[in-house]
Amino acid sequence: MTSPVLHVRGSILVGPHEVQDEAWILGGRITFEEPRHSGDIDSVTGYVLPGLVDAHCHVGLDHHGAVPPEVAIEQATTDRDAGALLLRDAGSPLDTRFIDELEDLPKIIRAGRHLARTRRYIPGFAHEIDPQDLVAYVRAQARIGDGWVKLVGDWIDRAAGDLLPCWPVEILTAAIEAAHQEGARVTAHCFGEQSLRDFAEAGTDCIEHATGLTNDSIDAFAAAGIAIVPTLVNIENFPQFAAAGAAKFPAYADHMRDLHARRYETVGAAYEAGVPIYVGTDAGGSLPHGLVAQEVSELVTAGMSTLDALSAATWAARDWLGRQGLAEGAPADLVVYAEDPRDNVRVLADPQHIVLRGCRVR
Repeated sequence: MTSPVLHVRGSILVGPHEVQDEAWILGGRITFEEPRHSGDIDSVTGYVLPGLVDAHCHVGLDHHGAVPPEVAIEQATTDRDAGALLLRDAGSPLDTRFIDELEDLPKIIRAGRHLARTRRYIPGFAHEIDPQDLVAYVRAQARIGDGWVKLVGDWIDRAAGDLLPCWPVEILTAAIEAAHQEGARVTAHCFGEQSLRDFAEAGTDCIEHATGLTNDSIDAFAAAGIAIVPTLVNIENFPQFAAAGAAKFPAYADHMRDLHARRYETVGAAYEAGVPIYVGTDAGGSLPHGLVAQEVSELVTAGMSTLDALSAATWAARDWLGRQGLAEGAPADLVVYAEDPRDNVRVLADPQHIVLRGCRVR
């Protein structure tokens, strides 16, 4: 892509409490100093946010497993068109590094492939291993990912008929320490209560879904700064999951319905306790891509302030993932809206302009 010169005007939301009235994009990067340029300058006007972040999606995956590369490109394009210009891929069986060469698609921060207990996850998604192999596999995934490793922390145990943790705490502790030695952070899929306690004790960095948080684990997460990515747009499907398993596993079905019923209360309590919360959709397994705006709205429904929910998809999320926002000299990834998203986050579903690496893609 050739980057034109763009003049960005209106309310440029550099941070939660910092607004500029104009900026320029030159050479694909942002500057707040008017450049010397004798040619034509295009312009966009409106309320400007950093490119949104979907901190839990799966490019290269659908409900069958790995998808062809052209489908992965469609998935990333859908996210881009929804304004999600930075994606944290929370596990995929497809090597999507070819997307890095496509300048009109979002940047992806990868976690490698899921690591799951043998016969305790969705077929075709994960490396399925036994506990004694977890440390070695974590090291391997840490070396091929982009600073993250994804574990499956709990899943239905058919003998027990309910959600149970997948890993002994002592093995989890060793695995997380190994990831940290390799320079990677660890996140995990966890629905139930006990797996959250185990991962907190083992020193995890993040948890996906986290529906089983209770007062004691919320306190532990807040004290340790363990982040959660609730994926509420996916938790909405828990009643369907329960119905599908009710005949064979009634305890599991009841458990999933309970987790669903208190989902907003759980996220609200974590927010009030100071647990870091970020926006993620879980797109790519059974959900379509492009749901980032809906997830922000769900977090507001759960009790987050509008500004904090926006930050969970923009400023704070980018800081957490080590990526710049609307800063001098930063890559020009931004989304422009006709109305102020600080007044109503539903505006996020209707981006007027999308600028990726300094080029207007919409």
